[in-house]
Amino acid sequence: MGERKKLTMYYPPDFDPKLVPRIKRVENFKCEVRMMLPFTVQCNTCGEFMYMGKKFNSMKENAQGEKYKGIQIIRFYIKCSTCSKEMTFKTDPENGDYTMESGGSRTFEMWKEKSAVAETNLSERLEADKQDAMTALENRTLDSKKEMEILDALDELKAINQRKERVDTDALLNTAASVREKKRLELDEDEEAQVAKFAAERRKTESRLLEDEDEDEGEDGVPDASGADASADAAAKRAARKARKKAKKAKKEGGAG
Repeated sequence: MGERKKLTMYYPPDFDPKLVPRIKRVENFKCEVRMMLPFTVQCNTCGEFMYMGKKFNSMKENAQGEKYKGIQIIRFYIKCSTCSKEMTFKTDPENGDYTMESGGSRTFEMWKEKSAVAETNLSERLEADKQDAMTALENRTLDSKKEMEILDALDELKAINQRKERVDTDALLNTAASVREKKRLELDEDEEAQVAKFAAERRKTESRLLEDEDEDEGEDGVPDASGADASADAAAKRAARKARKKAKKAKKEGGAG
C-alpha cells in the first residue's frame, strides 16, 4: 500500500514541481473507474436486471457543453453483465441524482415517487393559499396544531429521559443480584431438606428389612440368643433317635446271622 500511496518515493531537496511537464489530454478524454450502480437498471437488449450497488469497471468522461450552474456533468459507460451491451447514464446536479441516457431503463423507485408527490402537493397548497385567504388561514392553523403536537411529544420524551437518568442503574443491578442470591439460598435449603428426608426414609426402610430377615431366620430354626435351650433339647432328641435306629439295625443283623 505504501508504494501505491507514494509514501516511499524519494524527492530530492532541489525538487521543483513547476518543472514537471503537464500532461496534455484531449477534450473527450475517457478514464476507467471502479464504481457501483447508483440505481437499478434493466437492459433494453436482453432484459437483464442489474441492481443498485453492483460493481462495474466503467468509463468516465465529461459531457461536452453540458453544465449546470458551472458544475460539469459527467457521463459513465457500463456494459450489461449478460449481453455486454453498452449503457450510459449521466449525473444530474440539479436534482442531486443520476439520469439514464441510453441502453437501459431505470426501474420504478418508491422513494422517488413519494418525494415527487410531496413536492406536487406542496406546490398546489401554495397556489391555493395565494388564491384564497381563508384556506391559507386554515392551513396555518393546522400547521401550528401539528407543531404543538410535535413539541408536546418532544417534551414527553424529555421527561421520560429525565426519569431514566434519575434511576440508579448500579442500585438496580445490586438489588437484582441480591434477589437472585436469596432465591439460590432458598433452593439450596429446600434441596438439603429433601435430601435429609430421603435419608431418613431410607434408614427406616433398611431397619424394617433387617427386622423381617431376623423373623424369617427364627422361623426356619436358626439358633438365636433367646432359644438356646430349645435348640439344645432338639439336638439331644435327634441324637437319641439316631442311637435307637442303630440299635434296631444291629439287632436285625444279629437275628439274621
